[in-house]
Amino acid sequence: MNSIPLAERLRPQTIEEYIGQTHLVGPDGVFRKFLETGNVPSFILWGPPGVGKTTLAKLVANHLKRPFYTLSAVTSGVKEVREVIESARKQSLFNQKAAFLFIDEIHRFNKSQQDSLLGAVEQGIVTLIGATTENPSFEVISPLLSRCQVYILKPMTDDELSTLLNRAITVDEELRSRNVKVTETGALFRFAGGDARKLLNILDIVAGATSGDIEITDAYVTSCLQQNIALYDKNGEQHYDVISAFIKSVRGSDPNAAIYYLARMLAGGEEPRFIARRLVILASEDIGLANPNALLLANACFDTVHKIGMPEARITLAETTIYLATSPKSNSAYMAINEALGFVSHDTTNRPVPLHLRNAPTKLMDEAGYGKGYKYAHDFAGGFVEQEFLPESISGKRFYKPNTQNPSEAKIAERIRTLWGDKYSK
Repeated sequence: MNSIPLAERLRPQTIEEYIGQTHLVGPDGVFRKFLETGNVPSFILWGPPGVGKTTLAKLVANHLKRPFYTLSAVTSGVKEVREVIESARKQSLFNQKAAFLFIDEIHRFNKSQQDSLLGAVEQGIVTLIGATTENPSFEVISPLLSRCQVYILKPMTDDELSTLLNRAITVDEELRSRNVKVTETGALFRFAGGDARKLLNILDIVAGATSGDIEITDAYVTSCLQQNIALYDKNGEQHYDVISAFIKSVRGSDPNAAIYYLARMLAGGEEPRFIARRLVILASEDIGLANPNALLLANACFDTVHKIGMPEARITLAETTIYLATSPKSNSAYMAINEALGFVSHDTTNRPVPLHLRNAPTKLMDEAGYGKGYKYAHDFAGGFVEQEFLPESISGKRFYKPNTQNPSEAKIAERIRTLWGDKYSK
């Protein structure tokens, strides 16, 4: 059997072989005009997995015979981006047209990584092509997004999947030799879910499950997939889709959906420690002070998973998942540290720490007033005495805003009001 995956063997080499996305590649589509004129702006392809984002980018570059650099946002950092830009800069000395820089899963680049692209895009050193499964309006920084066109790719229809299926069994040499007979397509298309790559992966699995001629029926496809859990694809895009759905289900307080996605990850061979780490993050980010015990349980889960491993760890993961999903939610701590970090990163002044809060390890510091007037809280009733802790110039600045919709933080908010009055009310 051919070791090259069917999806790679059938990757279109010309725009005529490309299936789907007729709104982009049809006779009046914008990509046809790109190929005709050679004038290609930086653009971002937004759509679900397996609908041809990478293929479309390569077709444009190959047709126009321009250098094509590719980076994965999962494995590349600022260093790799700068190295590619430098290579493209040198290449531009010999080519009038800018090289293409394709970044897969661009939504996984952080702000500094995306910032490192701006200069090269602005100067025309590279024409950026980004691919993302997430809404770029939320995941791509505004300066970069404003320099790119965004094109939306759609899941493949059953008719388009049927065209792809027919092409696979008539064009691919391996499948042609197997005399594939398609009796039913319901299960095949249902499992593919509009994803061309998944359809071809299923065909690979079906072909590998037996020798000789192949008859595709719903029962046969279902049987093959039940015996092969590789479709979870823990190293590919679906890995991120499923963990994203898992996180959002817990955040959205749906224990049934959360358990379903947990089961999909475990059945697909996901590393249980990876899931446990995500639960610890969830406990802090999405539950936080609404239920501080959530972090304790998540940490206990993390330790337990390390100690006992699978299959028993599935029970601990399930218990923690259900607990977090059904817990009250608050992201106030997450928002507080983000707001404080944002303030500090844009605060160019060197705000002095109040003198009474400074230590005085030397005589000179003592004479300068370091530590003078500091009130030791435990010397006062209730362990509290009002004094200024922030730099004077930002006195009263509030970063933590309790979510009073849950009882736990409502009590915290009331305590802050009791201690500080109106000081932190704005």
